Amino acid sequence: MMMTNSDLNRVHPPRPDLGVGVGLRSNHYGAILSQRPAIPWFEVISENFMTLRNTDPESRGFPGGRPREMLDLIRKDYPIVLHGVSLNIGSTDPLWLDYLKKLKVLADETQPLWVSDHLCWTGVEGENLHDLLPIPYTEEALAHVAERVKQVQDLLGRRILLENVSSYVSYKHSQMPEWEFVAELARRADCGILLDVNNVYVSAMNHGFDPKTYLDGIPVDRVRQMHLAGYSQEDTGFLIDTHDHPITSPVWDLYRESVRRFGAVPALIEWDDKIPPFEVLEQEAKKAETIREEVFKEQMICLSPR
Repeated sequence: MMMTNSDLNRVHPPRPDLGVGVGLRSNHYGAILSQRPAIPWFEVISENFMTLRNTDPESRGFPGGRPREMLDLIRKDYPIVLHGVSLNIGSTDPLWLDYLKKLKVLADETQPLWVSDHLCWTGVEGENLHDLLPIPYTEEALAHVAERVKQVQDLLGRRILLENVSSYVSYKHSQMPEWEFVAELARRADCGILLDVNNVYVSAMNHGFDPKTYLDGIPVDRVRQMHLAGYSQEDTGFLIDTHDHPITSPVWDLYRESVRRFGAVPALIEWDDKIPPFEVLEQEAKKAETIREEVFKEQMICLSPR
């Protein structure tokens, strides 16, 4: 099959073994710039660096203002990836072209290793609900989202990763489990997967499925990154993906299973509320790295001739 110009120009996200990174948050700019911690890479929220223009009063004459100034200083020493929350890929609204143009400019200027967002919808009829809402897992939704992903990738000139979100409701008319939907979407749209291990666990507990079944349904070659985070538990036992707690033992166990299945995939520690000192995130990253090393050692022993 002959490749189109868009195929030739589209950048495929690499799968380097970056190890375990940390989400870049403004609370930690000072610690990172002064201490240069031994964190191999950072993930940044795209929208935090797309808002200010050079003429805005808060830009201080610097394109993108202080956030962009800090990002450019940090990315001199660390690889970065862009992670968005506003793509709204599952919505029935038209794609937000102004947003995509700004995202493309940011990606072209900062040269992230890859760009990601969430497999969800965040609003309809122009209203932003400021939440990551699940979509129905139907053939109609699959065809709709796959076509939109292709359009986004053509506009950005690169393949993207889509992240599974945590969910608290489901749709009666869904025709397939989430993992089958995610796998088939990645195949049809030719995009990558950002596997959020915490979200898999949260959704599994809320909806009553086996999280390992989810992992087994995801194609190994499509997973380019993983997320790890903490959740909160309601009095009812319901789990909420709040990103404001340390990672729990069950999620660490599921991460171990994820490394066994998917191998040396870059992982990232997320912490978005009640943000602790940077050293706490470093310790979480070290724990994740230790699990990776233990799994790789186990696999080497299994492969060694007896």
